[in-house]
Amino acid sequence: MDNHLFRFADFLSRPPGFYFVIVLMALCTALVPFGWTDVVTYVLSIAAIIITGVVLIQGYRDTAAIHAKLDEIIVALRETQNDVIGLEHRDPEEIAEKRKRLENEAEIYQDGRDS
Repeated sequence: MDNHLFRFADFLSRPPGFYFVIVLMALCTALVPFGWTDVVTYVLSIAAIIITGVVLIQGYRDTAAIHAKLDEIIVALRETQNDVIGLEHRDPEEIAEKRKRLENEAEIYQDGRDS
C-alpha cells in the first residue's frame, strides 16, 4: 500500500499530476452553474485533502533522504560524534539537549580558532 501512495504522491507532485488536478478543478467549477455545488464542494474538499497528503508524503521522503545523507557523512568522518545518528527518532527533549550541547561545543571550537 505504501508503494502505491508514494507513486501516487510522486505523480501528483510532478507537472502532469499538477495539470490533472487543475483540469479536475476546472471541470468541477464548470459544474457549479448546473446546480452541482454540493458535488463540486465535495470533490474540491477531497482534492485539498489529497494535495495535503502529497505534501506530507513528499516532505517525509525528502527528510528521510537528508537524514540518510547526513548519517553517511557522520559515519565517513571518523572524528565526528556518531551518537547523533538516529537522533530524529528520539524524544524532543533529548534532541533539544543534544542540539544545545553541540551548539556549545561549536561555540567553544569557534572561540578557540578565533584566538
